[in-house]
Amino acid sequence: MIDYRLNRLFNPTSGRCLDVAVDHGFFGEAAFIAGIEDMPSAVARLVAAAPDAVQLTPGQAPLLQAVPGKAKPALVLRTDVANAYGNPLDAYIFSRVFPDAVEQAVRLDASCVVVNLLHLPGRPDVREACIANIMELRRECDRYAMPLMIEPLVMRDNTVAGGYMVDGETQKVVALVRQARELGADLIKADPTDNVEDYHLVVQAGHVPLLVRGGGRVSDEELLARTEALLAQGAAGIVYGRNIVQHPTPAAITTALMAMLHDGLTAEKALELVTAG
Repeated sequence: MIDYRLNRLFNPTSGRCLDVAVDHGFFGEAAFIAGIEDMPSAVARLVAAAPDAVQLTPGQAPLLQAVPGKAKPALVLRTDVANAYGNPLDAYIFSRVFPDAVEQAVRLDASCVVVNLLHLPGRPDVREACIANIMELRRECDRYAMPLMIEPLVMRDNTVAGGYMVDGETQKVVALVRQARELGADLIKADPTDNVEDYHLVVQAGHVPLLVRGGGRVSDEELLARTEALLAQGAAGIVYGRNIVQHPTPAAITTALMAMLHDGLTAEKALELVTAG
């Protein structure tokens, strides 16, 4: 029955998905909300750009779901909040999920819910909290036939990286993605590996539709070339946030990415769409 909701996420021809993440305000970091300070306007721009899905929090999801008509993007609902992204970090690190997250997702007509699986060096307590969150969500997702997206994040040591930054070592990413699948993920959102040519191993470890996380802002050339390489490795789609909402022309970059995903455009041709936009 979860396929009923997943069918709204994935393009019926390509089988792929572009999910635009605008849930960054949930984490309480001032730097995360650049480009989305005015959420009603940001969501309106995204609806007009027509990606496959938009990722929002319970507090902001009504901005999308109040839009009339059948053609708006599907809703991916963020369920958990954490403080693992600051620099310097707080003395106490937490990860909490809404106690009625799946019921809220049903009321908001979401297509799936998403939750973190954080691996922070030296902090097994945070990973344990994430696993507890996932186990509870899995039970409720089964009850309501709600797809569960798990977001495994392998992070580098804060003292080395100046904030918990992504660790793209292939074996670490593969291991955490595999754990996400073992915990019952219906789809997975994972970081790219440092060596993009290894990404088929991540896809294999998930063995469910795997969407690639975008991370921080990069040039259009780098973003599109990386997207092309990851799709060639078997990724089922992408979840990009700052590379879309902080872009000078969000509609143009969305059009280019959708053309790559669903029409098979090369990165070179997609870049022409961005510059034309």
